[in-house]
Amino acid sequence: MVEIERKFLVLSDDFMAQAFSKKRIVQAYISSNPDRTVRVRIKGDKGYITIKGKGNSTGTTRMEWEREIALQDAESLLSICESGTIDKIRYEIKVGQHIFEVDVFSGENEGLTMAEIELKDENESFEKPAWLGQEVTNDERYYNAYLSKKPYKSW
Repeated sequence: MVEIERKFLVLSDDFMAQAFSKKRIVQAYISSNPDRTVRVRIKGDKGYITIKGKGNSTGTTRMEWEREIALQDAESLLSICESGTIDKIRYEIKVGQHIFEVDVFSGENEGLTMAEIELKDENESFEKPAWLGQEVTNDERYYNAYLSKKPYKSW
């Protein structure tokens, strides 16, 4: 139930040619409190509910609990979420021994493209592709819960 993740801005769309998966994600928050977010997500044709705790001092590690739920339940829960929906296309790209998830945002967050990588340890090394830009792991402005309230276009 622990997630170790690093986030980066993306410099170019060169990753698209390397992607082995592409899915639309729509998500919103039942609670966007940074100490405990509760997210409802539709990814492709599946629904999910996720609870995340507050990150550690580096922003890389936090508690995460996620369960798949019926698509109809996710659609119903989205209707009672806080205002501010995240809409993005997620690409998955294998680089070395890791999978990068690259999110291309649309709507109010259009223009933002971010990559995430999940690790087994905070200090685990990984190959950095040429399209990977500045690390933003500890910058809360790049958390989806924040983006749902203060979209990228408003910065």
